[in-house]
Amino acid sequence: MALLLHHGDDDLAEAHEINVTPFIDVMLVLLIIFMVAAPLATVDVAVDLPVSTAAPHPREPKPIFLTLKADHSLALGETPVSDSELNAALDAASGSDKDQRIFMRADTQVEYGALMELMNRLRAAGYLKVALVGLESRQSAPQPP
Repeated sequence: MALLLHHGDDDLAEAHEINVTPFIDVMLVLLIIFMVAAPLATVDVAVDLPVSTAAPHPREPKPIFLTLKADHSLALGETPVSDSELNAALDAASGSDKDQRIFMRADTQVEYGALMELMNRLRAAGYLKVALVGLESRQSAPQPP
């Protein structure tokens, strides 16, 4: 006994449409991930820096280096200077130009108080533009706790 069941046309109609809903869902999830991750990839301090159209400041032809040695002796350039002669030596080196920048170097053994005392002496002498000079490290600096 054979039984033949015929339920009409078995051919399924072809759908010529693409379901884009899963694609949109994935794109929205990726958008949210990037919106959250992008601020974390930048630096910790948010600064909106202005744009300057000024020409770069030329380097000084002969910068003035003031060195504070470990024994608290001073040197202006390569010349040793006594405490009493400091103001006159600075005026001679800068041509009495109080707006000229003084590059200050200090030995690592010099305590902070002596460095601040020298900076106060420079300020009292009228030299307000003081730059501290250091060496660049090849290693990354340790982060504070």
